[in-house]
Amino acid sequence: MTISLKEDERLDDLQRNGLSIIQKQSGFCFGMDAVLLSGFAAVRQGENVLDLGTGTGIIPLLLSAKTEGRAFTGLEIQQEIAEMAARSIILNHLQNRITIVHGDIKEASRIFGTASFDVITVNPPYMNEMHGLKNPSEAKAIARHEILCTLEDVVRESSRVLKPGGKLYMVHRPHRLIEILGKMTEYKLEPKRLKMVHPFQDKAANMVLIEAVKGGGAWMKVEAPLIVYKEPGVYMDEIYDIYGY
Repeated sequence: MTISLKEDERLDDLQRNGLSIIQKQSGFCFGMDAVLLSGFAAVRQGENVLDLGTGTGIIPLLLSAKTEGRAFTGLEIQQEIAEMAARSIILNHLQNRITIVHGDIKEASRIFGTASFDVITVNPPYMNEMHGLKNPSEAKAIARHEILCTLEDVVRESSRVLKPGGKLYMVHRPHRLIEILGKMTEYKLEPKRLKMVHPFQDKAANMVLIEAVKGGGAWMKVEAPLIVYKEPGVYMDEIYDIYGY
């Protein structure tokens, strides 16, 4: 099937398994945080995975290439973006493994039912109403600020949709870490792994990767930090491994 690009769209090579993705030239494009999350998430053979706020569908695409998960679903509230992500799935002939659903994170448990997924991934909006200026672009603002859903919405619905023992993988900002861990434990998602991401070895962390288990016991491993750059423009070897170069 031939997929035509619409106005203001471009086709980007993911340089992994021959995959490509459609993105808006002037819209919100996936970033390193999504790629790092796909490398941090552990998906076992036969598991069903839900990506909340999937955007362009980048995380389901990468996880389908990196893991032996059975099925991947991306939930996206912006209809135009969801439709674009669905065309990327068709473009890559992955309709038998990846499904894009247009819907609201706040309604995830109603849409999919409770205890219906083994793994959830989420790269949620980082900023609440007290943090930063909102982007004048609606799509970018929705991706970056808690306009259509809050951290509590994300954690609550993740807990409802996960099976007992299921795992939630989240990438977020360190300045909200205490709030994140508190919400997770409040909704019976026990944090199990935590990894800080630093742009350079001598710089403060600007991302945090977290794994939580539904109904897990109180025990967490803080892993060695991930350093992104050796020097400006040159990734550390681990980053090249995650990207698949």
